[in-house]
Amino acid sequence: MNILLQCPSTLSGCVLASSPPPFMCLQRWFSIRGGGPPQWPPHCVPAFLLLVIGLVYSELMNSDIPREVTNSGKLHIVHGLFVGIAIVGRILHRLGICHQVSFIRWFVACFLTGSNPVPAGLRVKDLTFSEIPVRVYEPTTVCSGLRRGLVYFHGGGWVLGSIESVDEVCRYIAKEGDTTVVSVGYRLAPEHRYPAQLDDCETATCHFLSVAETEFGVDSHRVAVGGDGTGANLAAALCQRLARKEDGHLPFPCAQVLIYPALQMVDFNLPSYQQNHAVPILFRGRMAFYFLQYLSGDVSLCQDVLEGNHVPTELRPSCVEWLSPSNLPAECLTRGFCEHPAPDYNGEVYHAIKAGLEPEVSPLLADDAIIQKTPPTFILTCEYDVLRDDGILYRKRLLDLRKDVTWEHVKDGFHGILNFFNHGWLSFPCAQQAVDSVVEFVNTL
Repeated sequence: MNILLQCPSTLSGCVLASSPPPFMCLQRWFSIRGGGPPQWPPHCVPAFLLLVIGLVYSELMNSDIPREVTNSGKLHIVHGLFVGIAIVGRILHRLGICHQVSFIRWFVACFLTGSNPVPAGLRVKDLTFSEIPVRVYEPTTVCSGLRRGLVYFHGGGWVLGSIESVDEVCRYIAKEGDTTVVSVGYRLAPEHRYPAQLDDCETATCHFLSVAETEFGVDSHRVAVGGDGTGANLAAALCQRLARKEDGHLPFPCAQVLIYPALQMVDFNLPSYQQNHAVPILFRGRMAFYFLQYLSGDVSLCQDVLEGNHVPTELRPSCVEWLSPSNLPAECLTRGFCEHPAPDYNGEVYHAIKAGLEPEVSPLLADDAIIQKTPPTFILTCEYDVLRDDGILYRKRLLDLRKDVTWEHVKDGFHGILNFFNHGWLSFPCAQQAVDSVVEFVNTL
């Protein structure tokens, strides 16, 4: 059972795109049903709590938290917390009170993304770039010339995440890397489907490139793009989109920073997907769910996508060439791997998600000529992450084309470690290693 996979594409209760906080939804719900909370029988509250506890326990029993992860016990607690939030959100959705995604976003924003005071030596401003909300982090130390810049796209499966969720990470990169960082608040699914997210990232990036020097004292030729998870997907896709255009009106990003990137929707049976299929906080099935939410919202296709039934026969030779486990280092296979049998192609499934096999959604599938035009790349992967092999396989393609690649592998890391950076009791040591490696790369630009 995977509760977080049960977020439907249709909206009920409050309209998700503009829904008020859940407590306001509760007030509205009560007023519609008679002006006050229902008088539940005394035994209902304990029964409700037992239900939630039972579902959380079941989910935890189906998870696989490696002992090699530093503070693995804490990851158990964090995973249980997230599962509990999702279950309560699901119940509220079933009752018509508010949408599950709306509840999860509200809870995370209120309780899990509190900001610390802005540190000395840093200025933080909330702005809009061509109507796209952004947060700009500017070092206030004296600089003899123009600074470097980084445009950052948060992760969250194109569904969750926000400027707030990566606030601590962006602050740290800006201050320790003496870099002006722009964090982009792009639109999210299910309210907005592909390519809205990528369009917003392009709009914000091009706006910043056009005003970097005059308004922010940043060298427009030293501006990189980057992100984590699906934000890294957007960064890679954006570099390829700009490479295709080659309009010459604006400088090209000087680098791409890809932190545990999601780079392909073809094969959900790579070794990392098999080895880490139940490792929090990103399960194998959940990644397919996020791709479907990004594209169409039809999560009924999830099992077909996981099996590979959406991939046309004529596309499979190139997929084998680029996605073959033989392209991975030997250590990626040591924890076990079974060759997946050839799937049965389903044309209806393909036509429903065919945009997902295009390079703008699966940058790993881009032609050599386009990848050849992309800038120097930093790739960070985590051992206990279903997306580990996406990053490693993209590194292989870049190296085969003699592109500059810097690779950092976090041996005790799991997907989403940046979300816990500098968050008190939620922090994991591997998050510090990850962010420090990003700063080290940015300092070379």
